[in-house]
Amino acid sequence: MRQIIQKVRPVNRNETVSFYLQANVKWVSKLRCTPTIGGTEPGSISMKTSTLKKIPAKKAKRAAVRFGRPPKELAGEVDARILDAARKVFLERGFEGASIDEIAEVARSGKPTIYARFRDKRALFTEVMTRDILSRFAEFKTEVPTGATIEERLTSAAITLLHWGFDSDRIALMRLAMAEARRFPDLASTVSRTARDLSTELGVRLLGELAQSGKVSSLPAFAPERLAMTARFFLDLVAVPMLLRVLFEVNRKALDAEIDAHVARSVAFFLAACRNGGVT
Repeated sequence: MRQIIQKVRPVNRNETVSFYLQANVKWVSKLRCTPTIGGTEPGSISMKTSTLKKIPAKKAKRAAVRFGRPPKELAGEVDARILDAARKVFLERGFEGASIDEIAEVARSGKPTIYARFRDKRALFTEVMTRDILSRFAEFKTEVPTGATIEERLTSAAITLLHWGFDSDRIALMRLAMAEARRFPDLASTVSRTARDLSTELGVRLLGELAQSGKVSSLPAFAPERLAMTARFFLDLVAVPMLLRVLFEVNRKALDAEIDAHVARSVAFFLAACRNGGVT
């Protein structure tokens, strides 16, 4: 009986993994392997296991954070960063020219992160307009108006209000909202009506504070039940004419130089009307 003896291959002890070339296995020849001396059979190629790179733990951890959902305490910061980036891109490109890809790049955020918060580009545009035109009304803070008389204090407060309201980015967004009114009729209507209501509330607060420090508090126009109508009259007289001009004027500096004189004339007319029963 013929005894079958299994041939024992030499053991490779230099931390290599051997690959044996065979004529009918074509893909093996494409492997980039480095021949080593000793520990392998002739005609074989070995590759050091030490050449297989491992990802450092710190980098792997950063990658996990980058592609995961942000912590709750950072969610607000992510939302603000996306909306700020969207505002920038919308102002530069318009609604039609803006893309989620570019917004994601500017925001340093992934598209899945944006779509997890906003359904599509229309929803993102709506949120930008709502936040940057309407929500800013709540941010208006004015110092105690200066002046010895009610006329001077009201003029000082109105000048501050107009310069704040005519911020270049805010005006640019209003122009964009007007340009997209046909595409977003509900948004345009909401922005218009809500801005009017919020500005009236702002006027009521301003006139109410001034009335407490002057003799006008006894006038019928400054009675609590009439103060909203008086505030609307004041804003229509002082703010709206300049707002219409700033929306269509390119040279903002020329308008800025006219604000003080316009406010002074309008305040004098407004207080004369209030004192003579013209606001009822």
